[in-house]
Amino acid sequence: MPISVGQSLPEAQLLRMGAKGPEQVSVADLARGRKLVIFGLPGAFTGTCTTAHVPSFMRTRGGFGAKGVDEIVCISVNDPFVMKAWGEATSGTAAGISFLGDAEGAFTRALGLDFSLPAVGLIGRSKRYALYAEDGVVQVLHLEESPGTCEISGGEALLAAI
Repeated sequence: MPISVGQSLPEAQLLRMGAKGPEQVSVADLARGRKLVIFGLPGAFTGTCTTAHVPSFMRTRGGFGAKGVDEIVCISVNDPFVMKAWGEATSGTAAGISFLGDAEGAFTRALGLDFSLPAVGLIGRSKRYALYAEDGVVQVLHLEESPGTCEISGGEALLAAI
């Protein structure tokens, strides 16, 4: 069953690229005492993720900041090397979005938002979603029905909801 509004984000270790290589990021530490926007998607460098989802949060970054959001985080079931390269390729990193890898898919599974679509090579990936959490508690959750759609999980829709 997927996570829902009012529930706490599950603890997991995500990965980012630091100055000396991959670094672990605790979800609990990331969320503690902060307002976070997290958006998850099926895969780095994939169509809708690259052309619609990331750009929607780049466009709305300032609006989230005005509402007190401390950080916007993009999470995908990818390794931190890919996430770093993708953040740079999309200019999302330069726009202030953090790109974190859920390499083992543990966070995505704990959220109850994993799926597989073997016909196109997507195994153990994340459904497309966006959420807003305060101090680790989900306040708003927008989950897409189809992995190829970015409507209610886009930056504009989430911004309007908080």
